[in-house]
Amino acid sequence: MPILDKVSQKMATKMASSEEEPLPKLPVPPLQQTLATYLKCMQHLVPQEQFRKSQAIVRRFGAPGGLGETLQQKLLERQQKTDNWVSEYWLHDMYLNNRLALPVNSSPALIFARQHFYDTNDQLRFAASLISGVLSYKALLDSHSIPTDCAKGQLSGQPLCMKQYYGLFSSYRLPGHTKDTLVAQKSSVMPEPEHVIVACRDQFFVLDVVINFRRLSEGDLFTQLRKIVKLASGEDQRLPPIGLLTTDGRSEWAAARTALVKDSTNRDSLDMIERSICLVCLDAPGGGDLSDTSRALQLLHGGGCSKNGANRWYDKSLQFVVGRDGTCGVVCEHSPFDGIVLVQCTEHLLAHMMQSSKKLVRADSVSELPAPRRLRWKCSPEIQSHLASSAEKLQQIVKNLDFTVYKFEGYGKTFIKKQKCSPDAFIQVALQLAFYRLHGRLVPTYESASIRRFREGRVDNIRSATAEALAFVRAVVDHKADIPDQEKLQLLRDAIRAQTEYTVMAITGMAIDNHLLALRELAWDLCKEPPEMFTDETYLMSNRFVLSTSQVPTTMEMFCCYGPVVPNGYGACYNPQAEAILFCVSSFHSCKETSSLEFAKAMEASLADMRNLCSAPQPAPGQPPATKEEGPRPRSGPLTLTSNHH
Repeated sequence: MPILDKVSQKMATKMASSEEEPLPKLPVPPLQQTLATYLKCMQHLVPQEQFRKSQAIVRRFGAPGGLGETLQQKLLERQQKTDNWVSEYWLHDMYLNNRLALPVNSSPALIFARQHFYDTNDQLRFAASLISGVLSYKALLDSHSIPTDCAKGQLSGQPLCMKQYYGLFSSYRLPGHTKDTLVAQKSSVMPEPEHVIVACRDQFFVLDVVINFRRLSEGDLFTQLRKIVKLASGEDQRLPPIGLLTTDGRSEWAAARTALVKDSTNRDSLDMIERSICLVCLDAPGGGDLSDTSRALQLLHGGGCSKNGANRWYDKSLQFVVGRDGTCGVVCEHSPFDGIVLVQCTEHLLAHMMQSSKKLVRADSVSELPAPRRLRWKCSPEIQSHLASSAEKLQQIVKNLDFTVYKFEGYGKTFIKKQKCSPDAFIQVALQLAFYRLHGRLVPTYESASIRRFREGRVDNIRSATAEALAFVRAVVDHKADIPDQEKLQLLRDAIRAQTEYTVMAITGMAIDNHLLALRELAWDLCKEPPEMFTDETYLMSNRFVLSTSQVPTTMEMFCCYGPVVPNGYGACYNPQAEAILFCVSSFHSCKETSSLEFAKAMEASLADMRNLCSAPQPAPGQPPATKEEGPRPRSGPLTLTSNHH
């Protein structure tokens, strides 16, 4: 391995100093505080009669000497014994227990700026440079030289838990019949693994990246990738598209894998994939236009089995896609790490590639490297049947996804900060306004909040559908003529304040979702029957996130996207920039009530309305508020959207 340069040595010093002071443990919120907040979050989202019933159930649960107090005490004991009392519960509930297929339903994608490849060699040079970047980044991880992240925004400056980074290249999600397993390899003095899997034309190849104790150069990697493309092109060598099996529901894939491992050839091939550093998928052109929307779809599901849908292995944590048509990015298996860790890693790789692009990489003709190995598969009739079923279901996923990338160009973070507001809170209120515009109600909303300030912290939930947000959206949509702009502006500021307060509560470990989850899991162990607290319709509804949102900011030209988490829901990922806001909106065609295009239009109108309220002239002291007609009314630019209509 190359010796770390001076910059890396400085990073190592910074990392070492941060490791001297372990992060605090995640606190356990007071029981009564969580129960009161839970009721406050749900009161305006359910019918009055239902809420009164739920209120009584919560009162019984939290009564002195009752079940709630018993579970709370057990949770406090668990906090003492573990590094993080919720991490295992959360991982199983959020990911490993979920039986849905990974594409669209679980695995997010990061889409890079479109590349322009003159020929296949250009595509392979890009892939070689990317693999080289992965290896240099992995070397930093193996030597624990990654600098410690610090919190930004609310309560900035605090050091954050770095554990997730160590799952980037060493994790694998193993399918199970009832529950998956997250397998994490332990690194040794000579770090394992030392190979990357390259997918090309639905086949898999082992690319050794360390040969005779030497890490391959970019020129060597380019040479090996050219050999792989040549091997994959031999029509007589075509093998069944086994990667399709990883696109199926988790229980179905577990059954297919059980059939696969009966044969030793298949066992060896699976082992090589499962122990690899990452996947690099050399995609064929996806066909159609190369808009942001189309490129995102290629990353989310590969376009189905007729395109690049089988040129994937979804159980691997990182799949870097390098398409011949310039569609590039990364698909991640989400269970080992969160979006911001993926972005940090990817931005490091792209920076590395920008540096290496200054020199033209050529094939090394002197080097006599052993040829990459094609992975072989033995397919029984049972496996052929699984493949046919997987292919059919992937086509349904492709057809069902209603997705659009939309760039709002009316304003961005600069304008919002001038209003002395958190850009994230401002956008979250706009999302509530957009949803209310379309559906006439608010719904339980999920916004991920990092709790990496604590040991082994992942995320908790910011519940953005606040009572204050409801008061504001009703004022805008239901009573446009009745309520003066000044009053609407005050309601907007109240909604932003409530959102900001809940955000601070979440990132400091005081939100309700993780707490209620842990109490529920402890109750399963303790009680013969599930307590009514956790079977009550209000609690069940509180966990059906019709609106699933996440801010994933980037400093380079790329964006993140994912699918909805419920059949009648929306996924809304956004990337606030200085003068624009990029939205990726997803929903399902199978739900007649939802439309990603209509949601994007509603976001346009909502953000314009909110700017107009903020820009309206303020009345002088003692003067009545301006009437609706007074004051400038700037409009945002025309709405230009692309969407995949089936």
